[in-house]
Amino acid sequence: MTSTHALAVALVVVLGTAPAASSAASSAPTERVPTVFLGDGTVGGYGIAPVDESRLSCVRAQENLPDVIEDQLADQSILLDITADVSCAGAELRHVWEQQELGGDVAPAPPQKRVLTKQTQLVVAGLGAHTLGLGRILKQCSAKLRGTEGSLLPDGPVDTASKPADCAAYFAKGAGADWLTKRFEQVDKDLEKLFSEIGSESPSAKAVLVGYPRLVPKDVKRCRTVLPGGAGRPLADVPESAWPFLDQKVQARLNSLMAKRAKTAGAVFVDLYAATGAATACDGDARTTGGLLEPSAVTLLHQRHPWFLHPNETGRDTNGDTTAQAIATGVFGRGPA
Repeated sequence: MTSTHALAVALVVVLGTAPAASSAASSAPTERVPTVFLGDGTVGGYGIAPVDESRLSCVRAQENLPDVIEDQLADQSILLDITADVSCAGAELRHVWEQQELGGDVAPAPPQKRVLTKQTQLVVAGLGAHTLGLGRILKQCSAKLRGTEGSLLPDGPVDTASKPADCAAYFAKGAGADWLTKRFEQVDKDLEKLFSEIGSESPSAKAVLVGYPRLVPKDVKRCRTVLPGGAGRPLADVPESAWPFLDQKVQARLNSLMAKRAKTAGAVFVDLYAATGAATACDGDARTTGGLLEPSAVTLLHQRHPWFLHPNETGRDTNGDTTAQAIATGVFGRGPA
């Protein structure tokens, strides 16, 4: 996400969604594997300092998810040649084939697919939450996000006339339900196009789709506890009535759609939602996701960026471990490290 973009809010342990590895792929490659990373701020490490100064407009961390994946695979003698990491905070699926506007006088980010080549052998992508409109959904449910505290989160609520306290009911029927249905239809369409673009640009590449870590735990009572350091509750002022909705009707539904599309495309799906339920933003010192309005370590343009529910350093590392093992298993036929 750019300095004006956030959240992103990018999901195997292979869930049996990947086809069986071929005998040719069952051993470690003898040469480095040309690899490209596509994605949003969850891949890019939004909120993690220090920020890569050459990628300030995308708020990309110097050490992000691709770095962890590379290191973990190297421990299994699977060596990546990361030819490009074009993850950018706020990126939607369409920004794989369209340029991404970054706001102000900042030049747009070119379509992410420009880095795909015929030589690319592995493509790891983490996108979908921004296409769904997760930021707009959160603003629909939060008065604080509708104010200055949400200025770095792009777009506004879906319907300013509907109160944040009523957001779960708003999305359950009528205009809100119709809007959400259309957003899921767009995600489905764009995921199909994502895999088509990868196949067209890099026909020899194996695709890996990384899902998103879980935001609301099954035991929602854990989200009532104040964050360490007194930064408020993990989900800020989002009403408790909306917590199950955000989990089951938004995130679990997105996770299932991503898994389905990956399976159809013959890609590996990394189910971070299933792997992270025990350490969400609602788990105190053990949290792997920064709280909704919890200050992150990143300050740009004299503004302290909130986490907006992105993985923190611990989350980056654990998500990277999970993704690396999914790649080792689903792409290279390796068992657990």
